[in-house]
Amino acid sequence: MELPSRLIEAAVDQMASLPGIGRKTALRLVLNLLRRSDEQVEAFSESFQLMRQGVRGCATCHNLTESDRCSICINPLRKESLICVVEDLRDLLAIEATGQFQGRYHVLGGVISPMEGVGPNDLNIESLVIRAGQLTKDDDGEIIFALPATMEGETTAFYLFRKLSSFDLQVTSIARGIAVGEDLQHADEATLVQSLRQRLPYTN
Repeated sequence: MELPSRLIEAAVDQMASLPGIGRKTALRLVLNLLRRSDEQVEAFSESFQLMRQGVRGCATCHNLTESDRCSICINPLRKESLICVVEDLRDLLAIEATGQFQGRYHVLGGVISPMEGVGPNDLNIESLVIRAGQLTKDDDGEIIFALPATMEGETTAFYLFRKLSSFDLQVTSIARGIAVGEDLQHADEATLVQSLRQRLPYTN
């Protein structure tokens, strides 16, 4: 489909570069922006620029934040010795929505996937190892794997378990109330709550 303007074409190309956005949807969104006022489009554009400039990874857990440390890490009511390892922000938000987890998090930023060229060095693993080294069973130290029930998620969990095996702490995994192959953020809250409560010792 040939568009009447190279500027529209360029805007559609950029919109279609977003995940889950096809060219038809991209065109519909671009045409919607064209119908908006200059002030609305400027506010729309500025919000993304400010987000890109102001959002960074938490220095402790790699959650997204506007400060050096996220609100969860600086919350004194959260249990520092209980760390839930998740793939990305979407999984963290899914668990937080249950209101049942009072520990802290560690965001890996992905899972190991050789097919996509993602290896251990591409993830936030070394900082997790450092945090784990500061925990002990005597302090109820526990690492919970809340990773996708996929081949990549299982591979990542196995790798992490090997890296953490020398530490004196408990390593568990959320119970598999979550279907194999299902992304964590797509699970309902009740299933997530039960998975957290019924977590099991991780074994390779």
